[in-house]
Amino acid sequence: MSEQPAPVSVPDRQPLDEHAAESVRAYAAAERAKTDVLASVLEDIATNGYPSPESGVPWEIARDNHLADLAGEQPRVA
Repeated sequence: MSEQPAPVSVPDRQPLDEHAAESVRAYAAAERAKTDVLASVLEDIATNGYPSPESGVPWEIARDNHLADLAGEQPRVA
């Protein structure tokens, strides 16, 4: 993925206000970070093979931990 922003003067687009533009940039950065993590995991698997099942976390435990994290978060408006 390119780190270069889209061209500045595109006639058929409406500009965003500064707050909206910063929100979009923050979202893009967060998505890029998640993609980088996934890419590094895949590169590790390609280099070293799959991890052993004993070193993983059972899905039930991962699910319960994730649900507990969600329950402890502040409410959000969609």
